[in-house]
Amino acid sequence: MLGAERSTLSELAKMTAASQAERTVLEEEFNWLLKEEVHAVLKQLQDILKEASRRFSMPSPGLEGQLKQENFILGSSTMDQVKGVLTLQGEALTQADINIKVTKSSQLMHFAFRDDKQWKLQQIQDARNHVNQALQLLSSRDESYHFKTGAEVNKLMDAIMLQLTRARNRLTTPASMTLPELAASGLMKMFTPPMPGDVMVNFYINLSKLCLTVYQLHVLQPNTTKNFKPAGSSVLHNPGAMFEYNNTKFEVSHVHKVECVVPWLNDTLVFFTISLQLCQQLKDKISVFSSFWNYRPF
Repeated sequence: MLGAERSTLSELAKMTAASQAERTVLEEEFNWLLKEEVHAVLKQLQDILKEASRRFSMPSPGLEGQLKQENFILGSSTMDQVKGVLTLQGEALTQADINIKVTKSSQLMHFAFRDDKQWKLQQIQDARNHVNQALQLLSSRDESYHFKTGAEVNKLMDAIMLQLTRARNRLTTPASMTLPELAASGLMKMFTPPMPGDVMVNFYINLSKLCLTVYQLHVLQPNTTKNFKPAGSSVLHNPGAMFEYNNTKFEVSHVHKVECVVPWLNDTLVFFTISLQLCQQLKDKISVFSSFWNYRPF
């Protein structure tokens, strides 16, 4: 019996020594990950996000400190009802030149931004701010910084991923608006000649596209308002949507949406995707080690 016990103890001792050796190797690998690989990933993230940030504020060649102006031609698939040229400078629409063919009369109306007006695209502004906040988080942990636990790395990755997800969501999810909000928006006061009361427009970003929606309206007569049901909030309202503004009830008769691709917005969305993948991969590596040391705060 003693011999059997001794051999069991000997095997246990060997297993303990083996698992101790394995633990030591894992600990060395984990320390290397904290010291070297985390900083390599942070450097990679910083380079990618600097490129993303640069796309939001491309300087004009030869003009110090001035943003590049880009012209985009809006095409329509709806029988050329709406055509236009938009001038984008960073986050601002500095000019919009729009031709609208009124459906019922085939009359052609032309509108352009007043010279003293620009329209800020809040989505681009917000996305850029989130990228810059992610860059600030990265610069707060320079190469000399020593990460002590996996939990600390995860916390930083989560904070960066939150900013990047918010940046991406601002470009992929335009704001919903009610039709009275659109009617009251400052955008209606941007044009010369002024927009007539039966036409409304909206600009927004959807993914890498700059979109213009034109709504043609007709006034509902008092005897037809018994079935009046105001439309809720939406990015795009359909014909038949009703609303009340300044004590007058309207119905949307026609909707025309035209858009154009902004290549640098496409670049930034790709940068966001790559950055989020890098963050997640680093978190996954940390979690592999944490499963070996459940009692340590990795």
